[in-house]
Amino acid sequence: MARLFGTDGVRGLANKDITPHLALDLSIAAARVLGQASEFAGHGRMAIVGRDTRASGEFLSAAVVGGLAAAGVNVYDAGVVPTPAVAFLTADANADLGVMLTASHNPMPDNGIKFFSRGGHKLADAVEDAFEARLGEEWQGPTGIDVGRVLSLQDGRSRYVAHLLRCLPNRLDGLKIVIDAAHGAAAQVSPEAFRAAGAEVRVIGAEPNGLNINDGYGATHLGMLQSAVVEHGADLGIAHDGDADRCLAVDHTGAEVDGDQILCVLAIAMRERGELRRDTLVATVMSNLGMFQAMEQEGIAVHKTAVGDRYILEEMNANGYSLGGEQSGHVILLDHATTGDGTLTGLLLAARVAQTGRSLRELASVMTRLPQFLVNVMGVDKNAVDHNEVVQAAVVEEEKELTGLGRVLLRKSGTEPVVRVMVEAPTREQAVSVATRLAEVVKTELSL
Repeated sequence: MARLFGTDGVRGLANKDITPHLALDLSIAAARVLGQASEFAGHGRMAIVGRDTRASGEFLSAAVVGGLAAAGVNVYDAGVVPTPAVAFLTADANADLGVMLTASHNPMPDNGIKFFSRGGHKLADAVEDAFEARLGEEWQGPTGIDVGRVLSLQDGRSRYVAHLLRCLPNRLDGLKIVIDAAHGAAAQVSPEAFRAAGAEVRVIGAEPNGLNINDGYGATHLGMLQSAVVEHGADLGIAHDGDADRCLAVDHTGAEVDGDQILCVLAIAMRERGELRRDTLVATVMSNLGMFQAMEQEGIAVHKTAVGDRYILEEMNANGYSLGGEQSGHVILLDHATTGDGTLTGLLLAARVAQTGRSLRELASVMTRLPQFLVNVMGVDKNAVDHNEVVQAAVVEEEKELTGLGRVLLRKSGTEPVVRVMVEAPTREQAVSVATRLAEVVKTELSL
């Protein structure tokens, strides 16, 4: 039987995979597991619950709140807030559990359930497995005064915004910024924070109706933001995804500034302020080679992890690093947040522009993005890719052709019988050529 939890909670088609019944049962299981843990004995348990703007989040959050309260947990409903706000509020309120209903950048029909432990941290695999093991068990719920209460966390958003402003090294006065909120969870929070920090703000993608989250707007659809930045003569644009745990940017010309470039800008700024611990950045193996080259020139070390922000976070926690992230715009600033925070990332990026007086285009030019081409080879024995001598020999030959100016990465998918062939090279034509040849070798050698 497949594990219920993926790399970032439970996710699927709302009302089919992610049903109110599952949300209710999972919440009861979580409460029962927490109730048996010694650190929760003898005190009233508390949970923070939030959601993004999907219509399905309305009934799913009701099921989560009901399950927790029925199991004796006092629930504070934060309503529509970003995922990092739930993480922050869980820590700020010293709650035992945080729950976020979201499918992040996925289309509207999907939804998901993310849990945070005390302190606002993502759950360990063992805790998720314990939740899953209790699903469907018969149990006797509390009665009388032992049932949980449900309250509205009316000041949740303002507390989160105040926290964001405390993280800023300087104000944003004089900057004109366009924010694309993806019709998602940051539709109110992000513009409010940027305005409070002193920026002149234009907003797009901030009219959620329950059905339009991530639809043509946000970090996965930058076209509207690029046009708006140029039209309004803005200094930069900030794009969030549906739950606002990521941030991509657009410079004043309308050009995209991706997560790798944002990490470079923030790493240099943090080192100047003495905040980049051990002068090290954490990134995944899929980050652009140009980022590694740029950081080497700046004297900043880069530690590589597997793809996924949870692996970045594990590396940061294990070694005390303060900055990590992905090309997709998940940026973790561990001195201020326990998870990726798109609004915080955008604020700090804008603060660097304001502090230096340099354009985002100039700041991002510290890194030159190498052309990158990815081929997904389907229907193959993905587990053999690292051991097949013919495939590995082909990789060595292609890397010789790139003569140190590019790289090859073969990676098996975590969920499909697919091998991903990624090539970076000085030109797109060369990247396509190398990737195509390697994909043919993988297909020939590893076909099922």
